[in-house]
Amino acid sequence: MSDSVIESRNGSEAVQVGGRRRSALSRFLPFFGPAMIAAVAYIDPGNFATNIEAGSRYGYVLLWVVLWANLMAMLIQTLSVRLGLATGKNLAEMIRERYPRPLVWFYWVQAELVAIATDLAEFLGAALAFNLLFGMSMLEGALLTGAITYAALYMQRFGFRLLEIIIGSMLMAVAAGFVIQIVMGRPDAAPALQGLLLPQFPDGYAVFLAAGILGATVMPHVIYLHSSLSQRRVATHSDEQRRRAMRYYRWDVIIGMGVAGIINLSMLALAAAVFFDNGRTGIASIEQSYQLLAPLMNRDLASTLFGFTLLMAGLSSSIVGTMAGQVVMQGFVGFTIPMWLRRLLTMLPAIAVIMLGFPEQQVLVASQVVLSFGIPFALVPLIHFTAQHRVMGNLTSRGWVTALGCVIAAIIILLNGYVLAFELL
Repeated sequence: MSDSVIESRNGSEAVQVGGRRRSALSRFLPFFGPAMIAAVAYIDPGNFATNIEAGSRYGYVLLWVVLWANLMAMLIQTLSVRLGLATGKNLAEMIRERYPRPLVWFYWVQAELVAIATDLAEFLGAALAFNLLFGMSMLEGALLTGAITYAALYMQRFGFRLLEIIIGSMLMAVAAGFVIQIVMGRPDAAPALQGLLLPQFPDGYAVFLAAGILGATVMPHVIYLHSSLSQRRVATHSDEQRRRAMRYYRWDVIIGMGVAGIINLSMLALAAAVFFDNGRTGIASIEQSYQLLAPLMNRDLASTLFGFTLLMAGLSSSIVGTMAGQVVMQGFVGFTIPMWLRRLLTMLPAIAVIMLGFPEQQVLVASQVVLSFGIPFALVPLIHFTAQHRVMGNLTSRGWVTALGCVIAAIIILLNGYVLAFELL
């Protein structure tokens, strides 16, 4: 087998992809990381809110929803990374290039609103974690969140690998925290397995919660971001190299989305084991969960771990949200603003909400409703572009993949429409 080389665009380093001189792990590592960044968006404070309520109200019954939502996410993020690799452009740039100018401006405005709503939830989640863990006021927590996330984003100038390590470490810290809590909570294996494999809805509100879980899982801003993370990561010079690179990226998605899926399943299972199994079926907020975990599990560490995972999720998802905002602006309108200015602008809605005294839980739910508007705008063009051979070349999606993507898009649109109708009534 002849050696194939893909050159890393973060410097002059060359990465051996097709030859036998390096191990499979060594060839995979240069492609590992984008999906870990994308996965952070799947464990933000909105996921905490929906998974906790689902577990406390219905036990393990809706675990299957989390599983299938995560499988959908794997396909969607694979299509996103495929688009960036095949075209050298991110999704926002493709829309700017191929759609009418008025429609592009509309896309940009709605995408910016989605980014603001995303950052609002993430800021509130991190600020709430600072409040619960250290007794800070919500305003102090929000300002500290802004400072920490800006410091992390500043690390980008030292190379994308450093930021990936920071975000990946936060993601793994959240995963480790929930694994420990699951061991402490001791969920019942039999009903958990049944809930994972047997689709069912006990009542109409379960359908609403399922839609909320799906809406909190599929994030439009990270679809734009993931295509950007793959577009300049490596330079490919042949169809064969692109196919090999895509295989590595596919494994990156499986690992990243797999970690996010384990975290979300753990959230719901923990709420089922600690709240539902103890008759506390009315737990619907993050603050209530933090306050009751320790006494119900007879371990003070339980609440501390929960607060820590919330903090890591809020901080990491806030970093990713700001990165996605930069991609959206650059892609749709061709310019960017300084990172510190974007960080400041996206902080302002969260600070306003805190100063006006709005309930955090209600704001988190409202932000997920706003996010649901943005999902079709990102997903439908993604499926359309990746199905076109003149755009994608040898990375064109197969017919069954496009058909499955259309089914997923229809399900997401219908379920999010249900959420919107339910919220607006």
